Amino acid sequence: MFTTRPELLGTFGMVGSTHWLASSTGMAVLEDGGNAYDAAVAAGFVLHVVEPHLNGVGGEMPLIGHDGATGRTFVVSGQGVSPAAATAGAFTDLGLDVVPGTGLLAATVPGSFGAWMHILAAYGTKSLREVLRYAIGYAAHGHPVLPGAAAAIKAVAPVFTEHWATSAEVYLPDGAAPQAGALVTNPVLAATLERIVTEAEAASRNREEQIEAARRAFYSGFVAEAIDAFAATKQWDGSGEPHAGLLTGADLDSWVATEEDPLLLDVAGATVAKTGPWGQGPVMLQQLAMLDALDIGSAELGSSEMVHTVTEVAKLAFADREAYYGDPDHVQVPIQDLLSPAYCAQRARLVGPEASTDFRPGSPGGATPHLGQAVLAAMAADAGHDAGVRLPGQGEPTLDGGAVSAGPVAGADIEGAERAGRGDTCHLDVVDRWGNAVSATPSGGWLQSSPVVPGLGFALGTRAQMFWLEQGLPASLAPRRRPRTTLSPGMVLREHGPMAFGTPGGDQQDQWTIPFLIAHLFGGHNLQASIDAPSWHTTHLPSSFYPRQAEVAGLHVESRLGEQVLSELRRRGHRVTDAGPWSLGFISAAGRRADGLLHAGANPRRMQGYAVGR
Repeated sequence: MFTTRPELLGTFGMVGSTHWLASSTGMAVLEDGGNAYDAAVAAGFVLHVVEPHLNGVGGEMPLIGHDGATGRTFVVSGQGVSPAAATAGAFTDLGLDVVPGTGLLAATVPGSFGAWMHILAAYGTKSLREVLRYAIGYAAHGHPVLPGAAAAIKAVAPVFTEHWATSAEVYLPDGAAPQAGALVTNPVLAATLERIVTEAEAASRNREEQIEAARRAFYSGFVAEAIDAFAATKQWDGSGEPHAGLLTGADLDSWVATEEDPLLLDVAGATVAKTGPWGQGPVMLQQLAMLDALDIGSAELGSSEMVHTVTEVAKLAFADREAYYGDPDHVQVPIQDLLSPAYCAQRARLVGPEASTDFRPGSPGGATPHLGQAVLAAMAADAGHDAGVRLPGQGEPTLDGGAVSAGPVAGADIEGAERAGRGDTCHLDVVDRWGNAVSATPSGGWLQSSPVVPGLGFALGTRAQMFWLEQGLPASLAPRRRPRTTLSPGMVLREHGPMAFGTPGGDQQDQWTIPFLIAHLFGGHNLQASIDAPSWHTTHLPSSFYPRQAEVAGLHVESRLGEQVLSELRRRGHRVTDAGPWSLGFISAAGRRADGLLHAGANPRRMQGYAVGR
């Protein structure tokens, strides 16, 4: 079978990610004697530098790890919480009925840094300087800017020039956006990371104590002080008006990354591990359980029957997401009932031969589904065909299209600018020769999301846009609460070892990985062939990103499925959008095969993801 790249095989170590420089960095750490955790931290910080339009140091990062020595699989929550002052009233008093998609009001506590420090201290072997020197080097001395990053900077350049001067200083140093491939630097970020390392080394000669000192420098020291001061200033945001933020230094000081057990599902002779319902990971488990009940393994890969069945199952799982998912530290989520075989089999029986236009959450354990008014309005309005105001920087760029009204980019190629200017996500996977594995999905803190914090060189995240201001919902805004994020790393556990996988893509993360897992787990295809396989996703759900739109019966497909398949899907009632031949899904994966060999693959779409190993 032809694949765009070979499936990599070896015995030493494998790294796959959304950028070749991050993958090479992770491999360099493995070659230097580091383990998968050391490699993941080093690669993750490089992603913060070289994919600034997709993630940043001020963003968030859930992670799933597998410890080869003990066989334990665990989740690290690098999702920061909402500020103590974040109440619905704080927004409605400003005349807002949703959390803006850009600017300081949408900031939660930056979680990526704390999660990386936790992993490095608890499971790594390298010093802070050894893992951060790669990111510092690329920020100080330069890296070739990606076409997507160059396009994103160009798209939001008018916003930078008119409103966000601190961002213009970093990304428009000569007054213009860089050309794709040009060498760009971020000396302010390099200085921030170097200062953190220097303060850590001054605090102690002990590795773990240095890492803790670095964490304090970020959450209680000079980084927190800079964020506290800047968040109190009024900055332009997605509402079209300037607002001060709600985040404070006290919010950062009170937060730490935490570990928890993953949610697990046995399917196709393997166990799939995902995060809890503060992320959307359980929707993958729900889909897999329903598809197993429907004997999806007997369907032809890429057939109209398979695409239709997977799409209808996704609609059911995402309806449950809207009705029940939230931060389980604060709301009751009936997760065991949602994942029970009986419930999933009952839900699977709702899949019919035609595309459903209903939004149908279930009643796990007899629970009554509660959908917010905004959810009902989005589905009723079919806003995917009647988009409102949307400016560069808002939402994630997983879908093209959508109307944009005049604003800071008036007079430009507005629709093209809007597409290029949405922030997205990164992903990386690492497996080492000792059986350790890491799957991490850094996101948020995009250069488009919020103005650069003066003196730090990075922007804050905007994950609070995923909260609903309507109260009484599982994902309602409240102080010190994790938003119900879309970030969704994954791990497949088998007797012979783990396989880490994941993709960027917002609401699509736990859709694009379904065809991948069907091809690999049910179809027996290797990692690269499974990544290369044509993909699709439904938009029959309210987007998790501002302005929270939906497209009833929407189905976006790669044209490589074939016109016959697309025609049959249309006949069944799906509103099919041909997204082009290579456009959906940015998956990477790395793991251990049954014969003991390590293997890895990475996505050819976007032409920047890469896997390396030996």
